[in-house]
Amino acid sequence: MAAENVLKQCIEVLERIMSDDAVPRNIRRSAESAKSILMDQSVSEAVKAASAISILDEISNDPNIPLHTRTLIWNVASQLETVPVG
Repeated sequence: MAAENVLKQCIEVLERIMSDDAVPRNIRRSAESAKSILMDQSVSEAVKAASAISILDEISNDPNIPLHTRTLIWNVASQLETVPVG
């Protein structure tokens, strides 16, 4: 149950990033991709979290990302790392 709440919170933050016009389009597209992975019901929560972390890690290194967005992405990745594997 706790993992579901973490995923919901992360989806909300990703939606905020996607709706922010100050964020470059490629970053918003990657956030949308991570969100769709987190919403996929066909895979386990651990797989969703790991896949989303991979995408978020990649975009957090983009030099064009605004500082506040990078902080949000790091926070989302940290939350996703708390999702239990087993």
